Amino acid sequence: MNAKRGFLPKDDRYFSPEALKVLQRASRHIFYLINEGYDLEQAATFVGNHFQLAERQRLAIIRSLATKEQLASREYKQIPMGALAGREVWIDGFNTIITAEVMLSDSLLLKGMDGCIRDLAALRGTYRMIPQTSQAINLILSMLQSAGVLRATFLLDEPVSNSGRLKTMIADHGESYSLDLDIRILKNVDRKLYDKENVITSDSVILDRCISWINLAEKYVEQSKASCLQVW
Repeated sequence: MNAKRGFLPKDDRYFSPEALKVLQRASRHIFYLINEGYDLEQAATFVGNHFQLAERQRLAIIRSLATKEQLASREYKQIPMGALAGREVWIDGFNTIITAEVMLSDSLLLKGMDGCIRDLAALRGTYRMIPQTSQAINLILSMLQSAGVLRATFLLDEPVSNSGRLKTMIADHGESYSLDLDIRILKNVDRKLYDKENVITSDSVILDRCISWINLAEKYVEQSKASCLQVW
């Protein structure tokens, strides 16, 4: 069983201090282009070709950047952890748990321009639980309980393998906490979260559509003193 979620041996080379300088230069070019109306992925392809970036390096930039307008909107909609007492939160399950697993695996984490913590652990419809999964769930639940959250709804993607097993594991761990816990498996988690308040995710599409959101990953990264790379 792989216990290093999100790790690739080439990351040491792709994100070395020398490589980071190149990525940051490339990011400045891409940031300018997307604020001029260019599509992010197309801009990353164009600039990435110029700087001869690997696909994983380009993905790191794509997951880290946002336009000035997006940044302002996300900042306006962000709810602090200290304001969650007595509230209900909606959790993008795989997104949130996998990032915690990556941190606990001591694998690569990225800090985006919007302050969100993201990873490069591509899901692509397949998911296996690892030893860090249990730790990740407990970390998330304990932080929510400490914040005084009244109800937490985890949403898991139905098409992803082992979603049923993960639901069972979350429910089993949840018995040790005072949270009112609901775990649902849905065909389209993203769409369900578009009109919700107090959403926990780092998914850019959801962040731009939801009513409000919480940057939980940033808090558990700070608490754990884990390191994050900044490619911009």
